[in-house]
Amino acid sequence: MDEIHIVFVQEAREQIAALEAGLMDLEQGNRDPETINAIFRAAHTIKGGAGVVEMGAIETFTHSMENALDRVRNGELELTPALITLLLSCCDQLSGLLDAIDAGGSGDEPALETRSNALTTQLKAYLGGEVAAGTAAMPKETAGTVESSGGGKVGTDTWHISLRFGPDVLKQGMDPLAFLRYLLTLGEIAHITTLFDAMPAAAQMDPECCYLGFEIAFRSHADKTAIERVFEFVKDDCELHILPPHSKLDDYLTLIGELPEETMRLGDILVKSGALTQEELEDGLRQQQEAEAEPRAEGEAAPYLGEILVNQQRVQPELIEAAVVKQKQVSEKKAAESRLIRVQSDKLDQLIDLVGELVIAGASANLIAQKSGQTALFEATSILTRLVEDIRDSALQLRMVQIGETFNRFNRVVRDISKEIGKDIELVISGGDTELDKSVVEKIGDPLMHLVRNAMDHGIEPAAVRAAAGKPVKGRLELNAHHDAGSIVIEVADDGGGLNRDRILNKAIERGLVQPGQTLSDQEIINLIFEAGFSTADQVSSLSGRGVGMDVVRKNIQALRGVVDVATEPGRGSRFTIRLPLTLAIIDGFLVGVDAASFVIPLDTVVECLELKQEAVDRHYLNLRGEVLPCVRLRELFEVPGNLPTRENVVVVRIGGQKAGIVVDQLLGEFQTVIKPLANIFRNLRGIGGSTILGSGEVALILDVQALTGIAVRRETEQFTAAGALR
Repeated sequence: MDEIHIVFVQEAREQIAALEAGLMDLEQGNRDPETINAIFRAAHTIKGGAGVVEMGAIETFTHSMENALDRVRNGELELTPALITLLLSCCDQLSGLLDAIDAGGSGDEPALETRSNALTTQLKAYLGGEVAAGTAAMPKETAGTVESSGGGKVGTDTWHISLRFGPDVLKQGMDPLAFLRYLLTLGEIAHITTLFDAMPAAAQMDPECCYLGFEIAFRSHADKTAIERVFEFVKDDCELHILPPHSKLDDYLTLIGELPEETMRLGDILVKSGALTQEELEDGLRQQQEAEAEPRAEGEAAPYLGEILVNQQRVQPELIEAAVVKQKQVSEKKAAESRLIRVQSDKLDQLIDLVGELVIAGASANLIAQKSGQTALFEATSILTRLVEDIRDSALQLRMVQIGETFNRFNRVVRDISKEIGKDIELVISGGDTELDKSVVEKIGDPLMHLVRNAMDHGIEPAAVRAAAGKPVKGRLELNAHHDAGSIVIEVADDGGGLNRDRILNKAIERGLVQPGQTLSDQEIINLIFEAGFSTADQVSSLSGRGVGMDVVRKNIQALRGVVDVATEPGRGSRFTIRLPLTLAIIDGFLVGVDAASFVIPLDTVVECLELKQEAVDRHYLNLRGEVLPCVRLRELFEVPGNLPTRENVVVVRIGGQKAGIVVDQLLGEFQTVIKPLANIFRNLRGIGGSTILGSGEVALILDVQALTGIAVRRETEQFTAAGALR
């Protein structure tokens, strides 16, 4: 697939996402005209792009969608839940066609073509209703005034035709009334006013001259060119102004906004949107040229084309303003696009790898400079280190993307599943602008899908149960993301019944995961849901009950160097919290030493460092200015041999609202850390999240602060519990 097709597929997928989001919004009861216009523009853009790259299957199929959406936009077709469901199915079909193109096909494969034809037939059933395309029955509103949505103006749903016949019309054998009768073939004259302002006194009247004029309110679905054609034989001998219906002014503004993103002159924009005919444009340009040729005072500017057209009552000032705005938008977009370039993600990955090697080489050079004792060399390497840090931050920023696109995909998931299981569930999304590494975003989708499906199936109760409990009938599901201490926190919460601890424990005993009589804390019982093969569902459904899902969630998140926790409250709901690193490549670290071994603590988790005073420390906790701080000794945890140093230090870390102390021998300072994954043989190693290479060429282990904090807190709890039992 060549580059132009790749670009089309990428942009088409973005438009499909916008189309789905708009339809989901409309299904929730929003009938904002701008939302309807937005989904129409999305379909129109896909169709236009498909035509440019000659993808006939997509162009033809999207044309049917565009017709239906156009009827919805014009108020000729009611947007029912069934129609929204059909349009969402069309979005799925478009995605399938794009998938086929990605796989090297053309989109017209038999299976896809059959599906496209079936959906097109269903759309035509809506288009073939009471109102036929192009010749729809006239709206039944009266010619009275209504307030339009644009500019607070008051207008009608009719065209306004201002007609002044020239005095020689009758001499040339033309009958003014014949033109009015021909006009009726295109629609209905809602109101007509005959004007006699040009009528002279009887003594000066010429019986062969015409002095009549008409102001006509004309109701029709014909366009401006067709109406102008009615007066084609007399246009040189009359003054004719055709203004679009005031109630359709927003439609013309929308049409201007939907024009292709290409450089156009103001007159071209008005002609292509249908607000101006080519003849009117040429007449305006001719008058502009004549005005420019006329002598004028110094400093006096010639009139602009827009001024001339408004003065001639060819178009409304709002349309001129919209056309100028369109010109400016196109110009700005062209300028912005000239500053952008598409880069394949694997090239970015290669850049990050090279930056990582540069960081390691820079650390090595800095170490050599320190050992040499040469001040000039040390200063030069310090400057190099700062530049490497800037390059590192810039390179990592290139891969940062917002998580909102991943979140928005769940709007459709929640809609479809809620209908499938017969529950009314509302999805609330917040924090969609939170950024994290693209590689993390790509891998977090499946775990989130499992959590969302389980929350809908297991967590949120049926409507009758919720009503009996005094809760709103509509369930609430939340997706939230935010940054915290150098990590990204993603939360999936529901307002359902919560997790039943007794039921979980009984199921665990039944499956042999827990021995009868074994004492577990509430949190340990809740965490049993992450065990392989565990499920509390009595029946297997299409969504859950097979015991595969939550253990996969934990494994996938752990593979991203993240953790998942769950908090629940009976009758109030559950909240799953996923904590992930912002990037999987390079971090700022704090280097510590235990005997000859080196370890790295992610710098964002470090709160403070202090000397460890033996009188303030117990076996698993210490007194930190009156605060009980659980702690863990790396020498003891990792069984590092050697004698205790005369002076120990403690690094206070915080993650997820919990604080703990990590006792080490030496504090070695900040260190740019290039993360190297551990082999599978070390995957069960407690407290280690990866490795890195020091400037000396030695390997240092990166500490898993979340795991170490959990170990410290658990030991502290056990110690206090044991002490209480002894008392």
